[in-house]
Amino acid sequence: MSTQPPNPQLMSRSNVAMAVAQPKQKSAPKPASNSTTKNKMQMHRRSRTGCYTCRLRRKKCDEGSPSCTACKHLGLRCEYKRPMWWSNNEQRRQQKDNIKMIIKRKKLSEKPSSTTNQVMAPGGETPPGLSHSLPTSATFSDPLDRMRSASIDSQLSLFDFNAPPGIADYTAYNAQMHSSHSQYASMYPQEFSPYEIDVKTERQMFINDIPTRRESTISTFSTYHQPPPPDAMLPSYPAENEWDAACDDRKESLAEEALNINMFDFAHGPAATVRQVAIELDEGDQRLLDHFISDVLPTVFPILETNQHGSVRSDYVLPALQSNKCYLHCCLSIAAQHYKSMMNAQGDQIDNDIMRHRYATISELCEALNRDTDHQAILEATLGMIFFQCSVGRFDDSLPDIPWHQHFQAAISLVQKLNLNNSVLESHHTKSFNMTLTSWIDILGSSIQGRAPTFAHTYREKHLSPTNSSLGLRELMGCDDRVMYLISEIACLDALRKDGMDDIQLCQHVHALGDQIGLTEMGESGPKIPFNAHGVLSPKQLSRNMTAAFRIAARIYLCSLVPGFTPSQASCVGLVEKLTQALEFIPSGQVGFDRSLVWVYLIGGSVSTAGSTFRAFFDDRLMQLGDLANFGSFGRVACLLKEVWGHVDGRFSPGGGEAHYVSWRDVMQMKGWDFLLI
Repeated sequence: MSTQPPNPQLMSRSNVAMAVAQPKQKSAPKPASNSTTKNKMQMHRRSRTGCYTCRLRRKKCDEGSPSCTACKHLGLRCEYKRPMWWSNNEQRRQQKDNIKMIIKRKKLSEKPSSTTNQVMAPGGETPPGLSHSLPTSATFSDPLDRMRSASIDSQLSLFDFNAPPGIADYTAYNAQMHSSHSQYASMYPQEFSPYEIDVKTERQMFINDIPTRRESTISTFSTYHQPPPPDAMLPSYPAENEWDAACDDRKESLAEEALNINMFDFAHGPAATVRQVAIELDEGDQRLLDHFISDVLPTVFPILETNQHGSVRSDYVLPALQSNKCYLHCCLSIAAQHYKSMMNAQGDQIDNDIMRHRYATISELCEALNRDTDHQAILEATLGMIFFQCSVGRFDDSLPDIPWHQHFQAAISLVQKLNLNNSVLESHHTKSFNMTLTSWIDILGSSIQGRAPTFAHTYREKHLSPTNSSLGLRELMGCDDRVMYLISEIACLDALRKDGMDDIQLCQHVHALGDQIGLTEMGESGPKIPFNAHGVLSPKQLSRNMTAAFRIAARIYLCSLVPGFTPSQASCVGLVEKLTQALEFIPSGQVGFDRSLVWVYLIGGSVSTAGSTFRAFFDDRLMQLGDLANFGSFGRVACLLKEVWGHVDGRFSPGGGEAHYVSWRDVMQMKGWDFLLI
């Protein structure tokens, strides 16, 4: 590090902690009060006079959440916030015609299904030994059945990917920036245009083991028709005469925040506006693939979605699904795990789907590793098995699995075979997507385990380079690359401390790293609300806010390395308070970005005391997330923090008295948990 450490003879341990917690740079402007910020950031309450779809149809609405019963049954989009078409007579008439057509198609799709059932089995039972086909929708519950008709004549099926019950709000991470594309299309440059995905499915029926009828169907997933959910956390929509100003604001925002669309090398060729995915799957696996594309993918890379709409899906995931069998099995396993958690599905069928594809993924990986070819494809699948787990499942999942860090050892070997860790030191423009994702897992995963990152030297070189510092971490995950490099250095220091580094040396390095963190604050004005007056999300301001949160968490992590550290120290209490204030400026709720800040919540929450405002803030964020607070890494960190607080507050100590400080790593070890909390 370039900063000279202070004289060790003049340094005390408490002074080191205070120096790290209180940098020399001038303080940022005082943020708005909690109440004011909450008022500006709070989600709108939905109307209680029925949804606008039922109003248009002149039908009584039971105001169900997230969709009313009528819209849910017909597969219609249920809108509680006043839509744009409501104020325009011509658009309202067109909307009404569209709804009539959807209802007509729905009825048509139901008739062949009932007729087929009657022909094949009078009385509702299939004659034994007469026919069989690939798995049918009988093995799945209603929500996914509604997405694909059970009829053999599936060309008449109504594909409703806009509002499956219980998860309609789950697919709209990017609603703030790309809501209602049909109205905004004119203001987007080409790289931000909406896109469509066609998924082609092949099926064949057998009668007495003789192949007879072969079918081919195409499902279309489109972002042209994804409005913001009713409770989206946005300011009020502007009146119609204000839309010109809103368009000007959006164009100005895009001009200011123009990003290099070709920043990431996805290793799958040029981008395509419409891409068809042709995969032969049986009906059960096709439902899983549909579920993965429509419900899992929108939650995986929400930050990159705000920067480059659809690029990961069209340029990385979908091509990999077609060309990489191992990756396909990985995604189907993740989809089954996600479906089980979201729908609270029980039974052997869904567990068998999870394990069948999980086993197939491992088998394909082993075969590919033995062939020692297609290293890029193997790395894609390996990273998917690690990172996709952060979005699905519950903390108490009991199905057997391989720990994430064992998968990561394979990923490290593949990165080295491909020489990605050295090539990023030479590249000034295009970034390897796989190396960027590997770096994110490496840095934060190492801090979870208390070891040095595998590619710490690469990050150090990037940090010291005056012209080639970016790995694309900010664009991919939201935190500035320089702060991530310093978190890597703190993890290295953590590992040295565990190996018995001398206390005086340790304090010198802590002080030096504290100064380095302070240098990343120069020129920063502090967190701000990331929306403009018209409710348009600013990706750059969102990144600044997230970087501020990661920076404070890094200071807390660094302070915790000082010998004699306790959460009740004034320096630590002050940092946790600052972190709480910074997190106020991160959009919350089911379309917010809390689930991208799991590591930050872990570091800050693990040292929050009983009287800290952080705990009440965290409980509020849990409530706004609803059921999503129980899944993935966010659900796991929520369970861990409750355990940690029980020890810190003395609830879990003998006699109920005040307990000694217990680190979150100790609690994980006591509980036998081995989570990747990122």
